[in-house]
Amino acid sequence: MTKTFRGGVHPHDAKNRTCGLAIRELPPPDEAVILLSQHIGAPCAATVAKGKRVLTGQVVGQPQGFVSAPIHSSVTGKVTAVEPRPNPVTGKPVPAVIIAREGEDEWAEGANTDEQDASGLTAKEIKQKILDAGIVGLGGATFPTHVKLSPPPDMKIDTVILNAAECEPYLTCDHRLMLEKPGEVLAGFELIMRALDCTNGIVGIESNKPDAFEAMRRAAGSGAIHVEMLPVKYPQGAEHQLIKALLGREVPWHGGLPMAVGCVVQNVATAFAVYEAIRFNRPLIRRVLTVTGDGVERPGNFLTRVGTPVKTLLAEAGLKPEARKLIFGGPMMGIAQSSADTPTTKGTSGVLVLTDAAIFVSGPCIRCGRCVTACPYGLTPAMISRAVERKNIAVAEEWNVMECKECGCCTFVCPAKRPIVHQVKFAKAEIAKRKAREKAAAAKTT
Repeated sequence: MTKTFRGGVHPHDAKNRTCGLAIRELPPPDEAVILLSQHIGAPCAATVAKGKRVLTGQVVGQPQGFVSAPIHSSVTGKVTAVEPRPNPVTGKPVPAVIIAREGEDEWAEGANTDEQDASGLTAKEIKQKILDAGIVGLGGATFPTHVKLSPPPDMKIDTVILNAAECEPYLTCDHRLMLEKPGEVLAGFELIMRALDCTNGIVGIESNKPDAFEAMRRAAGSGAIHVEMLPVKYPQGAEHQLIKALLGREVPWHGGLPMAVGCVVQNVATAFAVYEAIRFNRPLIRRVLTVTGDGVERPGNFLTRVGTPVKTLLAEAGLKPEARKLIFGGPMMGIAQSSADTPTTKGTSGVLVLTDAAIFVSGPCIRCGRCVTACPYGLTPAMISRAVERKNIAVAEEWNVMECKECGCCTFVCPAKRPIVHQVKFAKAEIAKRKAREKAAAAKTT
């Protein structure tokens, strides 16, 4: 319990609403909205057109680059449109395949088979199956998993970490997976370890999940996987902080990745998806997510098809008339949504509905230093914030704004209610625009 990291905050976790509620499988939606950009990296290109009949598990989006992952239909039905729809993360329109469901599931050839023996699979074959299933990181980052499991030859991975912290308030989907499917989660984790040719695995669980800790410890037995309990602190589930807490290693700044310190981190839900993909040839077309908040009557953890409009989930959970705010994810890093028609994606770990939608009026920075103390990355958020406020993006860049992971600790503790995370996002967008202009100008001169 002494293992920890610098900085961090302690928001009320509000997990008691759903941590004791078993996972319930929802029926497939009448209309599935399958966005073709559900991962970090190049968007997919549609492989189907309006009027085509598609089967459950059929590829409807083909990757257009190495850092990408295929996207599959989550229902059986007819494509009614291929058109732009808002992305719940960016708000910008992205191509989407709209499918009207027709009857029960008819699985695509080779998908959803009887249990397969995975003992003879090579690391290359495991990664290929993960790619074919379209698996991405389900903790929120949605980085294509097969890419994460393919470090450069000169980077030897000596430890694989299963991120079971689930530090974001309100969310309990990983907690329930560990309670109800501990053996399957660990089987997926072992496959991930095999893909990396690594024999040392650690599961990091926060101490507010003692039942999940015991379930995973019993399932792990005395093998190569060790289950560790960590003190509760946000953002324990961030890769850099989890590595620091468990191993005492510091991931380097300026683009450093966990593999630079011999680690790869994978999420609980991702490990479960790997298990299903390799043992049953099931592509990633569904996931467990938490629907909670004081704006719903019946919160719960639901096994939900990708592309389900959130209004379907809200109807199941009982939306209250006084609901005022809809967030995909949790309150610290989640993204507010403007419409209940927004579809769930692979990265949707929760839907939070709040009745209090107060708009805070920010004031001037009082230089109290709380944001500096809270920042788990050792940044100076106050200086970044003031630079962005003055539209001086170059100064924000000098203060390492690109190292910020937007965890929200600074905004959470700020007594002046300054929108620091929003300012960081703005600065990053401006830097990206500048680099794009510089790249275009360089291309013209060559």
